[in-house]
Amino acid sequence: AHMLAPYFDRVIATDLSAEQIRNATPDPKVEYRVATAGASGIETASVNLSAVAQAFHWLDPIPFAKEARRVSKPGAALAAWCYGLARVSRELDAVIRELYVDLVGPYWEKERKLVEEGYRGVVLPFEEIPAPGFEMRAEWTLAHLMGYLGTWSAVKAYAAKNGDNPLDRVRGRLA
Repeated sequence: AHMLAPYFDRVIATDLSAEQIRNATPDPKVEYRVATAGASGIETASVNLSAVAQAFHWLDPIPFAKEARRVSKPGAALAAWCYGLARVSRELDAVIRELYVDLVGPYWEKERKLVEEGYRGVVLPFEEIPAPGFEMRAEWTLAHLMGYLGTWSAVKAYAAKNGDNPLDRVRGRLA
């Protein structure tokens, strides 16, 4: 949400998780709220853009679409995007893929399939505007990469069920 702030006078960011809101990056132009996607508490016809970044697969699309339509001004846009696995190098990509598929694969929620498909096939009652492909680039330390991998819900589910961290199995090879 804070990355949208330079482009808008005001950004309202909602999440069902109070923990996510507590960990959000502060910005004077961003108001963070705990709310559901189907009941945002945002004023009717007040929004120019509804954006869902790497989270659409967690939403119930029907209440979300209804709420997006309610809060949107005429001509407003809805943007939903996700990203796939990080690509670093052939060797590291193989280790990350092993973690994703072999180690924690059975612990992904069924909704993860939507991310793997890039949200293609999701039907919403809006006119679709094709978007160009884009790429995110970052320079990370090993600590950053491990921190990111540790946010995966399947990594957390694996650790909770098995009592050990699957990242310990790949850390040496990633280093």
